[in-house]
Amino acid sequence: MARDGDIKEPTSKFSDGDLLTDRPDVPSQQGGGAVRALLWVLGAAALAVVVLLGVQTTGILPEFRNPFTKEQTDRSQPALLESMQDLSRYVAAEGNFQVVVDLQNDRRNVPDWLLNQRTLFVGAGSVEAYVDFGALAEGAIVQSADGRSVEIKLPAPQLAETNLDLDKSYVFAEERGLLNRVGELIGGDPNRQQQVYRLAEDRITAAARESGLIARAEENTRKMLEGLLRSLGFEQVTVTYLAP
Repeated sequence: MARDGDIKEPTSKFSDGDLLTDRPDVPSQQGGGAVRALLWVLGAAALAVVVLLGVQTTGILPEFRNPFTKEQTDRSQPALLESMQDLSRYVAAEGNFQVVVDLQNDRRNVPDWLLNQRTLFVGAGSVEAYVDFGALAEGAIVQSADGRSVEIKLPAPQLAETNLDLDKSYVFAEERGLLNRVGELIGGDPNRQQQVYRLAEDRITAAARESGLIARAEENTRKMLEGLLRSLGFEQVTVTYLAP
């Protein structure tokens, strides 16, 4: 039978605190350090963005711009004066017109989806009616002996060239066949709209001839001369127009 002195009792050589101190680091502590480092980086980045925005708002630094913004470069040459001439025209009336041009160029027996060019163009332009005083013939102005009346024979009013206003004119719709599109990709015609412009000008010119613009110019010129010459002391002013 064992004696009490021979019984080996467990000893507590190390305290609980010593046991915890001697344990290796727990992996969860390493993960927590990485998270804290990431939070520090994110916080520093956010602080930097706030500082930059604040500095930019105050105007200390230049404004940040998009490096891929659209740029336009004008390499046009200066205008060259080709000629100069004196004008003696009196513009007595002006008409403003608008025309819709529907022009189609295609080929017979070829489907439109393959070869077709159709343009719907809205053209706006103006035409002036003028009297050329520089064309007055000798003896066109006849004054009476008593100086109370005067007779003037003027050339008939004319229509100036149609001025197509490109700022108010535009292509409303356009249809192109497959071959037309391919041809434009290979080598487009920069003057392909010229035909539409010329047709619009011709239509406006024809409309001006039928609009009574010439008669309006005759009446306005007559009133202008009557008022001018009567202010000079003429009691009777007669204005007639020669046949064109």
